[in-house]
Amino acid sequence: MKREVNSMVNKESPVFISEIREHLEQKILPFWEALKDNAYGGYYGYVGSDLQLNRNADKGCILNSRILWFFSMAAAVLKRPDLRVYADHAYRFLDRFGDPENDGLFWSVTYDGTPADTTKHTYCQAFAVYGLAAYYRLTGNPGALDRARSLFRVMETKCRDKGGYLEAQKADFTPESNEKLSENGVLASRTMNTLLHVIEAYAELYRARPDEQVRLAGKAGLQQCLKQIMNPVKRRLEVFFDASWRPLLDMQSYGHDIEAAWLLWDAAETLILKAEDRAPYRAMCLELLRSVTERGLSDRGLLYESVNGEASTYRAWWPQAETMLGFDFGFRVTGDPVWLERMEQQWAYIRRDFVDSRNGGEWFNELDENGASLGKPEADEWKCPYHNGRMCLRLIGEYAGTGERTGTIGRKESDDAGHRQSGGNQRGHGFQGAGG
Repeated sequence: MKREVNSMVNKESPVFISEIREHLEQKILPFWEALKDNAYGGYYGYVGSDLQLNRNADKGCILNSRILWFFSMAAAVLKRPDLRVYADHAYRFLDRFGDPENDGLFWSVTYDGTPADTTKHTYCQAFAVYGLAAYYRLTGNPGALDRARSLFRVMETKCRDKGGYLEAQKADFTPESNEKLSENGVLASRTMNTLLHVIEAYAELYRARPDEQVRLAGKAGLQQCLKQIMNPVKRRLEVFFDASWRPLLDMQSYGHDIEAAWLLWDAAETLILKAEDRAPYRAMCLELLRSVTERGLSDRGLLYESVNGEASTYRAWWPQAETMLGFDFGFRVTGDPVWLERMEQQWAYIRRDFVDSRNGGEWFNELDENGASLGKPEADEWKCPYHNGRMCLRLIGEYAGTGERTGTIGRKESDDAGHRQSGGNQRGHGFQGAGG
């Protein structure tokens, strides 16, 4: 499917794309390759701000799933079969998070693969689907598709109610408090963040193998974003909600809003089959992009959030990567060169302030308003190769010879003939992603 791209867009590759590829291959990839745990499986769960590795740290399911997605996509986009071994390694370790008694995946395991935090969080299940779908698209492994579909069924039967998706649950899928995805003094029964990444996962799964149930579930999530999450008066996505979707806090998350701008549009192109039906999502996504740019963009990157009208002063790593992709979305949809200029400026800022120039470093986690590191880890259950790795892979795919983001990337049709299903044509693109 050809994407809806303004005809004014310059098809030539911006000069910084070669820098981004070099950065990916010489900085990001080596950092995460080095965390492969050959003794116990998976990837080490913690690297401090001093770049000291903790081999005994717990291993988070979200981190493992995002690593699975990252290496699967990197092998395909960069046309580097040598990277598949890292995706295979993450795929095998995903079994250690599984619960054979109650289904679903635990939040974390110990360094040697023993269950640690047995919370079943919808956000966690979604990222496993996302990683498995990408791995299937790379390898054609039918077991990966079966596991992704099984988790989809778990999410639709055990991780939602009539009002929408739930958040944290216990191992037996009974309710549990949602501290994991709540902050700023509220305890949310539902969150924008979880819904955003459920949609992302379903779009990736639909691209891997079209299935009408998956498409309709993802489309329903998009509709919920448009009707319940988006606040058109305040020009933002609301973040934390009670069980009835009433907002709990006067807050704009700049990082999530600019991520949602491109991610929801990418999902709409995949899950909404008629181009004319996507118009409200295009308008919503452009409004989010413009709102964040007006309110959260500074001469030193993107601010983190605004709560009760007061903007944060520190910068976090992942919104900087999402800003690049938000600006890319603006450029490709509108053709306005101002978005490309902003992308170039943002990349210069990232290189100057966020890339850790130390030998063995990756990106700093958080910086203060003056650009000094706040001493947060460079790898943990949230600090991962998902946002910055995806930024690189998506832009390389857009501009530097990999081609348009098609529905297939290296998947072997002969390997999965038994898994063909009706349900519409594959739509959308090879790369997309999720939030902080």
